[in-house]
Amino acid sequence: MTGLMVCLGALAAASVSGGWRQRRKRRLTVRERDETARLGAAEIGAALGERATLLQFSSAFCQPCRATRRTLTEVAGMVEGVAHVEIDAEDHLGLVRQLHVLRTPTVLVLDADGAIVRRASGQPRKADVIAALGAAVRD
Repeated sequence: MTGLMVCLGALAAASVSGGWRQRRKRRLTVRERDETARLGAAEIGAALGERATLLQFSSAFCQPCRATRRTLTEVAGMVEGVAHVEIDAEDHLGLVRQLHVLRTPTVLVLDADGAIVRRASGQPRKADVIAALGAAVRD
């Protein structure tokens, strides 16, 4: 009976920890601005948005990348002056290493000057992307 209780306790702790970790992976995190690190059209292969850019790193067989693409395209269409740029991580390994992209999808929110103001690994929620854009456009 004691072994069963220990097993159930361990299972409950693992479930809570896994749920917390899964929720945390979807958040757009705030990083200190690095004024020296800016991304431009040459690095990402497309023009930056007039007000902000949603930069998505994807891979060919990534299912969450497809859903993230739909979300970011929809949000970029809602906010004037915002561009959505998708980069294939496998084709841009130098940039992936430079920006420490460890998984796909990874989303970077860039301000009008190309500075990274927010970052998310995993599939972000639409509300989080809109809030991050608000910070990028305001700053």
